[in-house]
Amino acid sequence: MLRIGLLRERKKLPDERVAFTPQQCAFLKAKYPGIKIIVEPSPTRCFTDASYIAEGIEMSADLSNCDVLLGIKEVPVDHLIPGKTYFFFSHTKKKQPYNQPLMHAFIEKHIRMIDYECLTHADEQRILGFGLYAGIVGAHNGLLTFGKKFGLYELPAAHAVRSYKELLSAYHHLKIPNVKIVMTGSGKVASGVLDVLTELDIESVEPNDFLTHQYEYPVFTHLKGANIYARKDNNLFHRDDFHANPEAYKCLFSSYVNQADILMNGIYWEHKIARLFEKDDIKRNDWRINVISDITCDVDGSVPINIGSSTIADPVYGINRSTLQRTTPFQNTKDTIDIMAVDNLPNELPCDASQYFGVHLEKYILPELLKEQSDILKRATICENGRLTKKYEYLSDYAY
Repeated sequence: MLRIGLLRERKKLPDERVAFTPQQCAFLKAKYPGIKIIVEPSPTRCFTDASYIAEGIEMSADLSNCDVLLGIKEVPVDHLIPGKTYFFFSHTKKKQPYNQPLMHAFIEKHIRMIDYECLTHADEQRILGFGLYAGIVGAHNGLLTFGKKFGLYELPAAHAVRSYKELLSAYHHLKIPNVKIVMTGSGKVASGVLDVLTELDIESVEPNDFLTHQYEYPVFTHLKGANIYARKDNNLFHRDDFHANPEAYKCLFSSYVNQADILMNGIYWEHKIARLFEKDDIKRNDWRINVISDITCDVDGSVPINIGSSTIADPVYGINRSTLQRTTPFQNTKDTIDIMAVDNLPNELPCDASQYFGVHLEKYILPELLKEQSDILKRATICENGRLTKKYEYLSDYAY
């Protein structure tokens, strides 16, 4: 019998998401007689304890008898049970300084840490994530911010309506003015952004047309791959080469800063990859972007004027273009760029996001747990038995 525990989220500003919904737990109970799911009670989860009990799922504050523990955000060090297998977003693979104590605890407590972010198919395509809902909420918040900043229209906060279906109903009678939106990135985040822009009848245009035309209706262009990066030596783009040698590439985004009103940034970024722009670029006389929805949300990353993540309750701050200092958002002026930098966007639609996540977890990962050996799980195992696995030995100076 494989005993799986669903963890209560304990990170500050608790996350309301969960790995499996009550209905999914009931389905798994029927489909996999060799699996038992135990749920840790939680006062903040988007699904109540009673909803799990109603589905015949066991609740227990003690998960020490479980073999595998499933969370969403980082588990506090003092709540890690030694010797267990954990799945959650650990935010350690980039040597994030704020999570070094957590990494040390994995080693000291002989935790087998399998990071959702590292679960990939053989071609390195990610299997699990909340990117779709990050894109949905990020696009919504960007449009909400623009409307509020200039007093053009009103949209409800995503967390106020609680479901994507209700969010879509808010779009039915909304007419977006003739703004120009540039979106970056690919994958699930981009899919979420595209869903929202399509629902709002915002037209897609080619990058070259976006740069040379003005429109009497709202438009967006989608930048990825060769539209946003090129080699420094020959101006070409090759995907595999870019992933292997990102430092050899320059970013082409500067051509868009005088043509776009809103930037929706969903691009993957790490330190070897060129930023979209540099801080002093916002002082350019022809700078046009008024609102940036930084869905990726790397502080001082691809959007260098992201000076810190914001919260669902207070999602937007301003950056003064002259001083580069933080200021009050929603000022009806082009002297300030409003930054939406919430780092847990899917938590604004926690029930939808959990349902989506659980479907993929059950479909692709649960069967791997039942195998004697799994390449998928092996690739995502950061450490076990008090040691880093071979793939993650680059973390040695961070982990020990």
